[in-house]
Amino acid sequence: MDDIFDVVVIGAGPAGMSASLNMLRYGKKVLLLEKENIGGQIASAPNVENLPSLKSISGMDFSNNFFSQLLSLNICFKFENVLSVKKEEKKFLVTTNAAKYFGKAIIIAVGVKAKKIDIDNEKQLVGHGISYCAICDGIFFKNKDVCVIGDGNTALQYALFLSSYCKNVFLCTLTDKLFADDILVNRIKNKSNIFLKNYFLIKEVFSDAETKFLKKIDFVNLLNKKQETINAQGLFIAIGQAPKNEIFENLVSLENGFIDVDKTMQTKTQGVFAVGDCINKQVRQVSTAVSDGSIAAFFANKYLENLG
Repeated sequence: MDDIFDVVVIGAGPAGMSASLNMLRYGKKVLLLEKENIGGQIASAPNVENLPSLKSISGMDFSNNFFSQLLSLNICFKFENVLSVKKEEKKFLVTTNAAKYFGKAIIIAVGVKAKKIDIDNEKQLVGHGISYCAICDGIFFKNKDVCVIGDGNTALQYALFLSSYCKNVFLCTLTDKLFADDILVNRIKNKSNIFLKNYFLIKEVFSDAETKFLKKIDFVNLLNKKQETINAQGLFIAIGQAPKNEIFENLVSLENGFIDVDKTMQTKTQGVFAVGDCINKQVRQVSTAVSDGSIAAFFANKYLENLG
């Protein structure tokens, strides 16, 4: 059993790193746990352009810079998957796939996961033409035709990023509206190799019999009900995110899967805070995630002081 930490932060996205940074500055002993990648969802963003003082920075660079700041403050960090969190008197037992830890307070910052379309062969073709991260996999489709599914900021950012590598990019949406920042919409319209496909509902994906990689995608045009096929070798799905907070149900209240918090970022359990995209809120941006982390750290520090 490891030593007792003042706070265990679960998730190393912007919210979790912000909470960790502030707790370290309060002089607290912090354990930061992450099961997948530093930065979470933002690490896959081609460009982050809505942060004060930073005109433009890649999501990966932003995440690495933030993490380097934590390392300079001697953060205790481990790549481990949290399996459960249980309250034991005035502390919490955190069990991971590798060890057990005690924390006097907990800050949950697990973010969200990319939504799946749930069509036949989707799971089988992940890594063989289907992807949920253009930054991660876009380079593999150089000079090829690809489709992007989605109508929000992430989908448009993916389409713009892919247009630099791919021959043609088909941006497929269920309506004729793009729910994204105007600056991104204008860039899309000015790209000669990005083609908008409105009212396109994906129905089926097909792989090549020999290579087992994606070969073509069937859509239904919702206006005329006709089937249309795009011969694309890549399919990037960007239709939003879903929470994965089930392992915390014994400590928090959930609404549609998201964690309920008060204005101090505390959950229904004293000493358990939650921040970032995993909580029940209206605005999910890097700036709001960082703000959540700062608020949670301030009140977690007060909670620890009251514990004595």
